[in-house]
Amino acid sequence: MSPEMSRRATLKSALGGAGALTLGEGVLSPSAEAADSSHVSDHGSETLKTPLELWYAAPASDWEREALPIGGGALGAMVFGTLASERLQLNEKTLWTGGPGSVQGYHHGNWTEPRPGAIEGIQERIDAETKLDPDSVTARLGQARVGYGAHQTFGDLHLDLPGAPPDTPTGYRRALDLRDAVATVTYTHQQGRHSREFFASHLDRVIVGRLTGDVTLTLRYTSPRTDFTTTATGDRITVRGELADNGLKFEAQIRVHQEGGALTANVDGTLTVTDADSMWFVLSAGTDYADTYPDYRGDDPHAAVTKAVDEAFHKGYGTLRSRHVRDHQALFERVALDIRAAAPDIPTNELLANYTGGTTPADRALEALYFQYGRYLLIASSRPGSLPANLQGVWNHSTTPPWSADYHVNINLQMNYWPAEAANLAETTAPYDRFVEALRAPGRRTAEEMFGSRGWVVHNETNPYGFTGVHDWPTAFWFPEAAAWVTGQLYEHYRFGGSTAYLRSTAYPVMKEAAEFWLDNLRTDPRDGTLVVTPSYSPEHGDFTAGAAMSQQIVYDLFTNTLEAARILGDAPDFREHLAAALDTLDTGLRIGSWGQLQEWKADLDDPDDDHRHVSHLFALHPGRQIEPGSKWAEAAKVSLTARGDGGTGWSKAWKINFWARLRDGDHAHKMLGEQLKSSTLPNLWDTHPPFQIDGNFGATAGVVEMLLQSQHDVIEILPALPAAWPDGSVRGLRARGGATVDIDWADGKASRVTLTASRTRQLTVRSDLLRGGQTTFKAVAGQRYVWGNDS
Repeated sequence: MSPEMSRRATLKSALGGAGALTLGEGVLSPSAEAADSSHVSDHGSETLKTPLELWYAAPASDWEREALPIGGGALGAMVFGTLASERLQLNEKTLWTGGPGSVQGYHHGNWTEPRPGAIEGIQERIDAETKLDPDSVTARLGQARVGYGAHQTFGDLHLDLPGAPPDTPTGYRRALDLRDAVATVTYTHQQGRHSREFFASHLDRVIVGRLTGDVTLTLRYTSPRTDFTTTATGDRITVRGELADNGLKFEAQIRVHQEGGALTANVDGTLTVTDADSMWFVLSAGTDYADTYPDYRGDDPHAAVTKAVDEAFHKGYGTLRSRHVRDHQALFERVALDIRAAAPDIPTNELLANYTGGTTPADRALEALYFQYGRYLLIASSRPGSLPANLQGVWNHSTTPPWSADYHVNINLQMNYWPAEAANLAETTAPYDRFVEALRAPGRRTAEEMFGSRGWVVHNETNPYGFTGVHDWPTAFWFPEAAAWVTGQLYEHYRFGGSTAYLRSTAYPVMKEAAEFWLDNLRTDPRDGTLVVTPSYSPEHGDFTAGAAMSQQIVYDLFTNTLEAARILGDAPDFREHLAAALDTLDTGLRIGSWGQLQEWKADLDDPDDDHRHVSHLFALHPGRQIEPGSKWAEAAKVSLTARGDGGTGWSKAWKINFWARLRDGDHAHKMLGEQLKSSTLPNLWDTHPPFQIDGNFGATAGVVEMLLQSQHDVIEILPALPAAWPDGSVRGLRARGGATVDIDWADGKASRVTLTASRTRQLTVRSDLLRGGQTTFKAVAGQRYVWGNDS
């Protein structure tokens, strides 16, 4: 008998043969069985497989709509699968114009000349007039944005194949396997089978490609810019240049290995492979960017790029591929969702086109695929060692991308990381943490120069060069609450993982400084004596006022989190007392208006016909935790959300999935998931604003988790918003705050089995209809597994 079997037998004997331990109101059965990570679920006589592959029957002709993304965090590529000339559109996340050295100049968005009394003057006018139009506030507080820059495409690697078929052959298949994170192209031509594989390895810092099947091709690099040189020597192409705007140095290298045939370096900077049985290549790229204020420059990229390429090249293709797959699956395979999906054998674009709103097994297949695609995209675009996922993740084919492919911090960057903790991808938050930490130094200067205060601040959007000030777009230039909001993810990382070392060294210092900014900048409202944010602006519409709901709710969230953290860490009593006193006096941002709505502004200004895509004043519902289900505030939030309707852009619909899930309305949450798929999703399953914005993918993935598991109020709630469209199913590997991994099986709309594995020793509360009395509280022991339900 194994030690584990012996332990379970001893436990069963100790419990009088019952095999169950009664604790509180629930039935607990500690079990050491391994969590099921399989994506195949056997239910009765029917075996259903959740699809984990996007595939297409033709090459991509459009970058945004059809090409398939691969990424290793810092590096990304879009695979087209074109026949005569395969195109890999390349990205390196730090290739940015603007910042220090920019020909336009750069001042981090800070005012170029002192404006004594500017903010106070606006505050006094708001006190007297109650509201101000955005143009008048911008004229006083804004300024033209200079040297902001934009993310840049790194260019394209072309594989010209003169022997490829001129038209799409029978049996052509272009695919992206989410489980392996490998993009493939296969087809038959002249009785021969041809295949291509591409992946981006985070572990080895390279993009890798392999072609088989009578290979003759030429590799060449192109770019929409002219600021580079390309040379070819031996088996290597080297691309090197400096951005004309700011002198940022960049380099890429490609090394090629062929089996059979010949390899030739050409004077035009290309490599030609002739009559090979197969060939493979490795590519790495980098810049001399560093996330260090104020210069943002580091070492020349040549040595690091050469090292990455050469080390990967000497490992060989098979080793690179297996290392990449293991590294990716270590994250991806943690979560499996089975909602009784049965995907017909049709391309993904047809599956999307045929989607009817979640009424068929094929619809459920698309929904499950979309959920896991969001997890795949987060892994691909956010790994330690580079910048966090931006508005487009890591994928951008332009030198002038929409919104600069930057970091909007009035929701978009935050939404990118909503699924990270609960969908069991906590490691992907490391770039986010480092990015927020890097904003502190420039943010302190902005706080001091613009506000005359302690702490740090960032406004509506930012870049890799510490842009923490303002610009002059009237409806999107002023949002000092952003710094408070971005700290929330750091505290969530602590709430899920429980590391006080992380809280002390990483999260709390950032939170405390953000709180100090607001302790200095809140103003007493002459209307009622509460502390308010002023001027405040509810994104991205209305007038400037004092105490807009979202502003107050964000500061409430920051103060609540920071006070909790200060008490956990035993920080100075005087700071805690000051923070607690401010929290007691703070306007909460929660008011019910004349038609039963949760007010967006402190005055009752809400228009019941307003269908603006921002539903900012529901921050306290999600991602905040100020509003609890069943409360009068939740009912008022429902009134507001109903009035806003189900429209909006992709990210807005994703937010509404989460809102409705927090309101415990699974059917409406599912309807919003359907709306996003039907009208805000492109054939390659990217979210569209329009144009492409990746936050909708991440927000929807987070919303699916919220339907199945919630823990924001320190109670692990099982199936809080299960939609009727998913009556039977299972999910494995979701994470709950407090340090728990949760597996759930359900049938006929109710949980049939819940398994909880504790990563910390602490008291946990679980709520489910499966439990006697609906809830149980018990002391969980780290490493122990607890089971409720049909534990046969």
